[in-house]
Amino acid sequence: MKFFIDTADLNQIKEAQALGVLDGVTTNPSLMAKEGVTGKKNILNHYQSICSIVDGDVSAEVIGTTFDQMIQEGEELAALHPQIVVKIPMIKEGIKAIKYFTDKGIKTNCTLVFSCGQALLAAKAGATYVSPFIGRLDDVSTDGLVLIDEIRKVYDNYGFETQILAASVRHTMHVVNCAKIGADVMTGPLSAIEGLLKHPLTDNGLKKFLEDAKKMQV
Repeated sequence: MKFFIDTADLNQIKEAQALGVLDGVTTNPSLMAKEGVTGKKNILNHYQSICSIVDGDVSAEVIGTTFDQMIQEGEELAALHPQIVVKIPMIKEGIKAIKYFTDKGIKTNCTLVFSCGQALLAAKAGATYVSPFIGRLDDVSTDGLVLIDEIRKVYDNYGFETQILAASVRHTMHVVNCAKIGADVMTGPLSAIEGLLKHPLTDNGLKKFLEDAKKMQV
C-alpha cells in the first residue's frame, strides 16, 4: 500500500519524506488555506515546492465546477510538473473532465467519493485514483471501511486499474484496516503514519536492552 500525506505543510511533507516511506501527497483548497497559501501564483508555486520534496504523485485540486473551468485549471496544473495529478470532484461535469484528461494521458484523482456507484463511474471514466472519504463517513455513523471493501470487490471483479486511495484517514487503525482490505493508497496526517511506529512493548523492550547494556559496560 502506498502512503500519501494529506497536507500542504512543507515541513510535515519533508518530515514524512525523511522517514523513507512517503509515496506522494494530496492537497485541497482547505489545506492550502490552512497554511496561508492564497492567490493563484502562490498556490501554483506551492505545488511546485511540494513536487521538489517528494518523488511521487501530488494531487492538486481544481476549484471550478463546470467542464470548461475544470479543463482549463487542470491543464494548467498538469503543466506545472510531471508529478501533478489533477484532482476532480465527483460530479457529472467532473466525470466528463476525468474522461477528457484520461484521453489526454493526464493523471486524475476523483475526490469526494462516498458511494460504490460513484467509484464505479470514476473507474469507467478512467480515473487514476478514486478517493473515498472514510473519516467523513465515520463522522455520520457510517463505516467508511465498508465502502473501501465494496469498491475493492467491484474493481477486482472487472479488472479496473483505478487505484483506491483511502482518504480522510484519521488515525493509525484506519491505515492498518485499509491495508487489510486492500486499498492501494492511503492518505492521512503525519500522526497516522508515525502512529504505526508505536507499541508499549517496543518501548519497554528497548528500555530494558539499554539498561542491560549499561550494566555490561561497568
